[in-house]
Parts: sequence; structure tokens; C-alpha cells
Amino acid sequence: MNNDSRIPARTVLTDPVHLLAFGLGTGLSPVAPGTVGTLLGVALAWFTLGLGLHVQVGIAAFLVIAGIWICDNSSKRIGVHDPGGIVWDEIAAMYIVLLVAPATITAWLLAFAAFRVFDIVKPWPIRDLDHSIGGGLGIMLDDLVAALYAAILLALYGWLMT
Repeated sequence: MNNDSRIPARTVLTDPVHLLAFGLGTGLSPVAPGTVGTLLGVALAWFTLGLGLHVQVGIAAFLVIAGIWICDNSSKRIGVHDPGGIVWDEIAAMYIVLLVAPATITAWLLAFAAFRVFDIVKPWPIRDLDHSIGGGLGIMLDDLVAALYAAILLALYGWLMT
């Protein structure tokens, strides 16, 4: 559900914090903003493929650390904890999942699907984290655990396919 319907697109697109939190406007999508925002994580992973793992891990760390602050500030300004339009957390989490996925279309599709399922269904303890930890850390953490679950599923798939 998109709890941020009261924030005008003009506000998101003209405020740097909201612009980042809302994934350059992808979080304004009227349908599945989290899924649309996740595609930015895929694009970022694609464009950084040739940079090497050390640089990519640095980018991932930046996304997480900056995301805690960005998501916290944006959600406080909106007045809603973890509104659906804030998708920085999905972008960061998807990027991290793709760091462990082989750079093949099959692996990336599986990574995307697994992450979205875990992020939407929120199996234990993701749902508890989502409801019990406030602020930017809470917004980021449930998606990071969903990314961990997706990465474990990818590793299991890779193990089974060898």
C-alpha cells in the first residue's frame, strides 16, 4: 500500500532528500512503487559490473549507510514510517543481492523475483523488524534481511544446479 499519497510529486522531485528516497521519482509509481524502485537497483548493478568487487562493495556500503539517513529524514518529513514511495531501501537491497548473483539473465531474474517475494511477504523475522525498529534503520533493515534471504536462495539454487 502506498501510504504517501499526500506528498505531491512536485515536492518529491524538487527536494533532494525526497528525490533520493523516492528513487529519482520511481517511488511515485501508482502501481507497485517498490518493484519499480527495485529496477533502479538492477540498473545500478548493471552499470557497475565492470568496476570490480571492491568498488561494488563500497557502493553497497554507501547505499546502506546513506540510506539510513535518507530514509529517516524523508519519512520524518512525510510523517509516515516507511511509506511505500520510499524505495531507496529496495534499491540498496537489490544491489546487494546482485553482488552475489552470477551476471546471467537467469540468475538476475531469479534474484529479482526472490527479493521481491521476500520483501512483499515478509517472512519471519522481516515483518517483526519492519514493525519494531523505527527510523531509517528500520526502513533499511527489513529490506536488507529480505536481500539476505534472496542471496541464500540464490546460493542454494547454485549449489543444486552444480
